Amino acid sequence: MRMYDLIEKKKRGGSLSAEEIAYMVREFVAGDIPDYQMSAMLMAVYFKGMDDREITDLTLEMAHSGDMVDLTPIEGIKADKHSTGGVGDKTTLVTGPIVAACGVKVAKMSGRGLGHTGGTVDKLESIPGFKTAIPRDEFFRIVNENGLALIGQSGNMVPADKKLYALRDVTATVDSIPLIASSIMSKKLAAGSDCIVLDVKTGSGAFMKSLEDSISLAREMVSIGTLAGRRCCALITNMDVPLGHAIGNSLEMEEAIETLKGRGPEDLTCVSLELAANMLHMAGKGDMEQCRKLAKGAMKDGSALKCLKSMVESQGGDGRYVEHPDLFAKAPLSREVRAPEAGCITHMDTEGIGVASVMLGAGRNKKEDTIDYSAGILLRKKYGDRVEAGETMAVLYASHEELFGPAAEKFLASCTLGKQKPEPEPLIFARVSDAGVERGTIEEKIP
Repeated sequence: MRMYDLIEKKKRGGSLSAEEIAYMVREFVAGDIPDYQMSAMLMAVYFKGMDDREITDLTLEMAHSGDMVDLTPIEGIKADKHSTGGVGDKTTLVTGPIVAACGVKVAKMSGRGLGHTGGTVDKLESIPGFKTAIPRDEFFRIVNENGLALIGQSGNMVPADKKLYALRDVTATVDSIPLIASSIMSKKLAAGSDCIVLDVKTGSGAFMKSLEDSISLAREMVSIGTLAGRRCCALITNMDVPLGHAIGNSLEMEEAIETLKGRGPEDLTCVSLELAANMLHMAGKGDMEQCRKLAKGAMKDGSALKCLKSMVESQGGDGRYVEHPDLFAKAPLSREVRAPEAGCITHMDTEGIGVASVMLGAGRNKKEDTIDYSAGILLRKKYGDRVEAGETMAVLYASHEELFGPAAEKFLASCTLGKQKPEPEPLIFARVSDAGVERGTIEEKIP
């Protein structure tokens, strides 16, 4: 078998067999297929695509290219959630404790933030003492005892994805739906959970800017999960506006805790509850209405907050921060961003606002960059709100004065003011499952 022949086949629109895909992944990880040939294959896939069977075969080969996590030492059904990334997206910190409080195990491996998107691991590490790198046996013990543990990805998981993504990043093939789907799902399958709920973001702050592209990606990923024997569904959620009011690690931890106390922003609360309900439904806890009631009950009776505190303390963190989020480190400096004129906010370039938070020190441009946990943005006004000239739109937080000017300029450039109040947008556009795509009704079920 020759890589040249596989490139030629895909270039002409042919379908690669399972054996050909296995050969390609195996030999590339081993270093026997050079980067220039794999780059040619990636470009052929970008233009010619892959069918569902090819994408599933590619995903499974990638998942098995390294360590596969065996979660059988954890009792009961294990549920996982994955977000495709956004700004202000701290839903894992809300949904995980809710689901665990309802009796479904959540053994989750999360990533760090990069670019304009935040990472769950970074947010948790803003709690003094919290460890996201713990031995696997300890990870299993914590999940069995508390129902929930959140750690960083470790070991040799999915080396094929690491190598392929490095090439995609420099060959303009990042935005290929088959390659995105296989990248995400290979990591989810390797992580070992029984049920997977995907939060596919759409809009200006998402990698998928259009609703149709987001639905296409969701369908591919749900198909992969289902064909691989996992219970899987996806929600298409709005990332045309930052989620909640807080952007930045400590700020987002505070907001997530307030949400678990029933005092969070309406958009974050609604999306988190719906994601949690879908995780419970996938785990067999009842129909969707029953699972929505379970999720709301765990928030209302305080059991979800208690679950978060137990997890924090089990992983070495200071549980007082969950009880008293005002303990989180505060940035030494702040600056208000004021509206240059009166009007309604008719559009928010959410990616641009995320970039502004990175400019303040809240994120990374490169994986090796350090972050300032206390830096970030608190939004005072969002899409659809009216502002008067000179009124505060946001408060910026940083540790160095010189960061405010460029970040404030970027923030203002990311907000469009108009005379007319815009039409409200749904928080959730669709639900995708193996039964198909359900549109236009989910947001009506969310209070």
